[in-house]
Amino acid sequence: MNADQGLFVPLVLGIIEGLTEFLPVSSTGHLLLAGHFFGLSQPATFIVLIQLGAILAVITIYFAKLGVLIRDAFAGKAYAWHFALAVILACLPAVIIGVLFREYIQQVLYETPLVICTTLLLGGIVLLIVDRMPKNVRYDDIYHFPWHLALIVGLFQVLSLIPGVSRSGSTVVGAMLFGASKRSAAEFTFFIALPIMTGAFGYDLYKSRELIDMSLGINIAIGFAASFVVGALVVKYLLDFVTRHGFAPFAWWRIAVGGAGLIAILVFGL
Repeated sequence: MNADQGLFVPLVLGIIEGLTEFLPVSSTGHLLLAGHFFGLSQPATFIVLIQLGAILAVITIYFAKLGVLIRDAFAGKAYAWHFALAVILACLPAVIIGVLFREYIQQVLYETPLVICTTLLLGGIVLLIVDRMPKNVRYDDIYHFPWHLALIVGLFQVLSLIPGVSRSGSTVVGAMLFGASKRSAAEFTFFIALPIMTGAFGYDLYKSRELIDMSLGINIAIGFAASFVVGALVVKYLLDFVTRHGFAPFAWWRIAVGGAGLIAILVFGL
């Protein structure tokens, strides 16, 4: 890989991360398939660490709301503490399973494109069904999601540890199945991404600290910056798009990518 290509690859992967992190299409799955089919590959540590760029994008867009939540929590307002506990409950299951099975996930599942394509395809079908099925919407305000709903969303989030499932996709499906509106389901996944992805960043940075040299560090910085800029644009406009069009466009994209990947693997041996 020459120097130009070396800078090009993390830039493209950072753009893919920013575009897909908060869409229900699996950012990790897209990054891994880009490496498998097009040679746009980086170590698994790179994939985890550039996600912090997308997290900072959420913080930037939701800075005012986060500030109000923190202020109200210190002021002792019940809704702020209720919401904070709901976010913690939604994060706990994936944190525990992610720590216990980190090596298997990164060394086995990340290296199995057949699994990624299959989960993309099946997840797209599930998302399409859930998006179109009639729903009894009971929760439209993320600050008042009941704790049992937050825990259910957290259990669905565990599925996203399998590359191709999608963290936002699994949490959105879980929330909508149990009474959340489309918009609130998408917004809640923004907030629960903050602690879980920041934690994953810190944990993976610590575990991989001896593997990060100057070259990888530069690549991570480039991917981080690209994911931040593109992720901010996605977060800014996603909720309005979902309100108008639902999740069907993303479901069809998953089905197309997963189906094409399966054909490439099973028919052409790629």
